[in-house]
Amino acid sequence: MMRLCLAALLLLGLCTSPSRAQSLSAGACLQRIDSIFQTQQGSFALAFSDLSTGRQLLLHEHETFHAASTMKTPVLVEIYRQAALGRLKLSDSLMLTNEFVSIADSSTYQLDSADDSETALYRHQGERRTIRELVYQMITVSSNFATNLLIQKVGAANVLTTMHGLKLDEVHVLRGVEDNKAYQKGLNNTVTAAGLMELFRLMAGKKLVNPAASDSMIRVLLDQQFNEIIPARLPAGVKVAHKTGSIKGVNHDSGIVFLPDGRKYVLVLLSRDLVDEKAAISAMAAVSEVIYKYVMQ
Repeated sequence: MMRLCLAALLLLGLCTSPSRAQSLSAGACLQRIDSIFQTQQGSFALAFSDLSTGRQLLLHEHETFHAASTMKTPVLVEIYRQAALGRLKLSDSLMLTNEFVSIADSSTYQLDSADDSETALYRHQGERRTIRELVYQMITVSSNFATNLLIQKVGAANVLTTMHGLKLDEVHVLRGVEDNKAYQKGLNNTVTAAGLMELFRLMAGKKLVNPAASDSMIRVLLDQQFNEIIPARLPAGVKVAHKTGSIKGVNHDSGIVFLPDGRKYVLVLLSRDLVDEKAAISAMAAVSEVIYKYVMQ
């Protein structure tokens, strides 16, 4: 669990040119965040970056977490990168075939629709869908089927290479989802709060692939259908381009928050070893609200 004194020192050092009043306000913000996380059994990480002022809040930002579905954002980036290079077109279509290769031993495996948040695609096997359609389902409803089809198309190794080229070495995409043999061997997709924060900072700054691609990715992320964490307690008029992720005991959210006055900030909230997931999700939503109020004061 986080220790308030250490976290407060970290925060005060990260605020840019803080006055006494700003420092006290930042400390109060972090104290509130700490008190919220302390109510939960589990481990948490937070990375916040105000894109207008440069202020940051960082807690356990370099600790590694199972990526869950937050790995779908790096896949999104790779798709747009390959499209920009002419290696594919978003209008290209892929066959809906539920058979994938495990990175553990090259055996094949299938996805179970019961474990997926989107099930309609499974009823259309043998048909084709455009990459654009699959991208939208991968992000907005977190379709595992769409994700694995897209990773199969662009290559997980290419996703990893692209992240490395962007100096996002704490964002590791090794494989598709539900590769149980790989999971049992510890071959997992992983992220840190700092890594995802920098990815979204680049996207918000229109520096991922190119400005048009960054804008297109943001538009897809704005249509996210799972809104229980970062957006849950924010006022109407605040928009969030984000990607969530969850497996047993794990719940994440990460993205860009757009304020009505034109300002924006990046927020990443990661968790693991959760005992009461519903309560933890509520706690992270409360932390998002605290961050919002910190920015708006």
